[in-house]
Amino acid sequence: MRVIFLGLMLTLVAAATFAAAGEVNPMQNKTESLVLGGGCFWCMEAVFDHVPGVKSVVCGYAGGHTKNPTYEDVCTDTTGHAEVVRVEFDPTVTSYAQLLEVFFNAHDPTTLNRQGGDEGTQYRSIVLYADEAQKSAAEKSKAAAQASYSDPIMTEIAPLTTFYAAEEHHQHYFAKNPTAGYCRIVIKPKVAKLQKEGVITK
Repeated sequence: MRVIFLGLMLTLVAAATFAAAGEVNPMQNKTESLVLGGGCFWCMEAVFDHVPGVKSVVCGYAGGHTKNPTYEDVCTDTTGHAEVVRVEFDPTVTSYAQLLEVFFNAHDPTTLNRQGGDEGTQYRSIVLYADEAQKSAAEKSKAAAQASYSDPIMTEIAPLTTFYAAEEHHQHYFAKNPTAGYCRIVIKPKVAKLQKEGVITK
């Protein structure tokens, strides 16, 4: 009991110190992350940018064997990498499981290496887990999502090794280029549909 009491006192003192100094208490600003891909990363980024609790979304490449790949490298369909997004989120607002539910509603996970007109292994449906807890949650989410599809879900669940951030012009593409053809024809209708269905609310 004494050890627990002392630990609690130290935590309260630390919190008071941060407050007195006008600083942000890091214990109140913990974030978690997940990495996943469901076709073009511009679409996935735009979707998760509209989810409450998401702090940041970064487009990138993962799941392959080539080091420091460029967009041009990945487009050759020889690097093994998928277009993915790294989603940083506040676990007090949303959860890993809830974000996976958004993911399975935001693309067609039953098509192998393809989303719409985008074809190739770089467009495959994939969840890359950082630990066993994330792996278990991804498997449960995939099994639950299967009830919504008559065809088998093809989503790959694999360990995350290295995430490579994509080039700067790929970041926040929808926000920067709302009138571009792909944004008007593909991304905007997808976001609007998910908002109407209540999958995303922001």
